[in-house]
Amino acid sequence: MKLILLIIYFAVLIAIGLYCHKHATDVNGFVLGGRSVGPWLTAFAYGTSYFSAVVFVGYAGQFGWKYGIAATWAGIGNAVIGSLLAWVVLGRRTRIMTQHLDSATMPQFFGERFGSRPLKIGASVIIFIFLIPYTASLYNGLSRLFGMAFNIDYSVCIVLMAVLTAIYVIAGGYMATAINDFIQGIIMLGGIATIIAAVLKSKGGFMAALDGLAKVTDETVASTPGIFASFFGPDPLNLLFVVILTSLGTWGLPQMVQKFYAIKNEESIKKGTIISTLFALVVAGGCYFLGGFGRLFSDQIDVAANGFDSIIPTMLSGLSPLLIALVVILVLSASMSTLSSLVMASSSTLTIDFLKEICFKKMEDKKQVLCMRILVVVFIAISSVLALIQYKSSVTFIAQLMGVSWGALAGSFLAPFLYSLYSKRVTKASCWVCFLFSSVLMVGNIFFRSSFPVIMQSPINCGAIAMLAGLVIVPVVSLFTPKPDGKLVDNAFACYEKTTEVAQKTALGK
Repeated sequence: MKLILLIIYFAVLIAIGLYCHKHATDVNGFVLGGRSVGPWLTAFAYGTSYFSAVVFVGYAGQFGWKYGIAATWAGIGNAVIGSLLAWVVLGRRTRIMTQHLDSATMPQFFGERFGSRPLKIGASVIIFIFLIPYTASLYNGLSRLFGMAFNIDYSVCIVLMAVLTAIYVIAGGYMATAINDFIQGIIMLGGIATIIAAVLKSKGGFMAALDGLAKVTDETVASTPGIFASFFGPDPLNLLFVVILTSLGTWGLPQMVQKFYAIKNEESIKKGTIISTLFALVVAGGCYFLGGFGRLFSDQIDVAANGFDSIIPTMLSGLSPLLIALVVILVLSASMSTLSSLVMASSSTLTIDFLKEICFKKMEDKKQVLCMRILVVVFIAISSVLALIQYKSSVTFIAQLMGVSWGALAGSFLAPFLYSLYSKRVTKASCWVCFLFSSVLMVGNIFFRSSFPVIMQSPINCGAIAMLAGLVIVPVVSLFTPKPDGKLVDNAFACYEKTTEVAQKTALGK
């Protein structure tokens, strides 16, 4: 049954990739799907790129164990800040300005918006360096689940996931990933709801499970009775940093923001906002809610020996074979959708913003698409090798790799990108300072963690602080550095003043 479901699932993914090949013949089609992607596909592509095995296995297990049922706040934050506000604040303006500046990637946006080739190259280097460890982290959660369900060697899981993702991304580009993301998203929605119900039922139902959680005590964490079933949990401050990193981070991640470049029209943005928010509420809220009950299985889990990543697989190990098959496909869907999004962002950025800019300035459209397809293979291969190395090294927590990557990327890009959409006063210098500050801070956190202040020794907290610091750095540095070229800025913002006729249901006439 498990193998039959997997084979059907893989066959559908590959068929869609081959079907969408006709949409991926030029750069615009391969990277953005011709900027004609509707609300459902865009919203699901956004959500499935957001949530992967990193969230389901790594974050849900780790933070559910640490904060109990209060970890659900992270899921609520993901829905409200990471989805709803991201669409409202960034969606329309990103779509309008990126089309006006004819930019298909985030570095290309910075290059056109500020008329700066070095800024474009600098942004592409940061993406190349920090997307790779995040990509590698996607495999770890799968290894444990596949091992539990099929007793398959970890290396086989990596090769299987890498090859299948490469096939449909190379064949169909963004449109193939968007359609597959929609299918994968439906699996994630149904799977999360089913699994939560099954796990809680195994503990006597929701009220019995909550009562059992209220009786759990851990003197090393807190002495307060019932703390793991409380509203804010044993450590509200660190929980807040988790919410900030995982929610606000999407505003500055290239693979997330790029979804807004491709959306079809105004109506799609409105619908997409609602769909994406509800999707995040169910998937992220459900993941963290499920993880909050992890301590009920403490008699089966040895966190000290096996790490936090073993919590969720252990919770699910007692389910029926059919439900375990659903879990495997659920997490495989989440990880493959995120992997496809990451390698698309990496390959398009390296081709358009680095190779074409520095080495092959007259590279034709078809050659750019070919180069991107080759780089998809390269990036997937590199991430696979890193995943194997990581598995055999001391870095065992998925959350560590994701925290460093998200902190560096979102810390570098969130503030410059956000302010560039709204303010004419943002300067190139402020972007450079933000890029360097966040990148150096997160690299320093990897190698000199023990020298950091206690609150910043966690990559999660450090990444959240990098994002918040950027929101201050950009306006402050912009005040004390030369103003940007007036004509360049006016040209960029002219797109917002363009007159468009709309139906009276959208706006009342005079």
